[in-house]
Amino acid sequence: MNFFIFIIMSSTISSLFLLSFGDEPTEGFTEITLREENFELQKPYNIPLEKRYSFENGTHRLWVYADDKPHDPNSPTQPRTEIRIQGLDYSSGIWQFEGCAFVPNGTSGATILQIHGASHGATTIILRIYNGAMRYYSGQIFVTDLFDKWFKVNLIHNVDEGKVTVFIDGKQVFETKDQGPGDLHFKCGVYAAPANISYYMESRWKDIKIYKKVY
Repeated sequence: MNFFIFIIMSSTISSLFLLSFGDEPTEGFTEITLREENFELQKPYNIPLEKRYSFENGTHRLWVYADDKPHDPNSPTQPRTEIRIQGLDYSSGIWQFEGCAFVPNGTSGATILQIHGASHGATTIILRIYNGAMRYYSGQIFVTDLFDKWFKVNLIHNVDEGKVTVFIDGKQVFETKDQGPGDLHFKCGVYAAPANISYYMESRWKDIKIYKKVY
């Protein structure tokens, strides 16, 4: 066999092997069927939902303004419009959120995805957008140039090992210890940071899925 043909064939086979047997974030997980009742919408308490949320052609669009009210009149928190995954709270095991996100240029200081609940603090992890870069809370940057494009996010929480892993477009970009066990659930949308936020904040989500590792 011609040497160059052999190399090309070998490379092709290797590529196919990687595509077929690569480390996909959802490999080994079981998808949990989501129903309409699993999507609880939280928005500024004094504004109708349609003023801060829409759902068209499979895409959830969520937006909020810096001077909006919190989601509850008794809450001291920042304004938000978020989808809270309802009915799938967890406190053990290995769970995963998957979704495709879009953040328009200009949105900054907005949490787009979080795991709520922990034994130390209110959240296990917050993924926040500042000027097109994704940060761990307001700290470490692990992805840049995310404005005006769809990207897939996989967020895995191994409660038993106290570990959280983030994948963007199938590539692992971040891993950290969690904040301890608690009553845990996933949330996505826009939730204003305590400081350095844009006046208008928006994210869009589609193909939202929840997975659990079943042994």
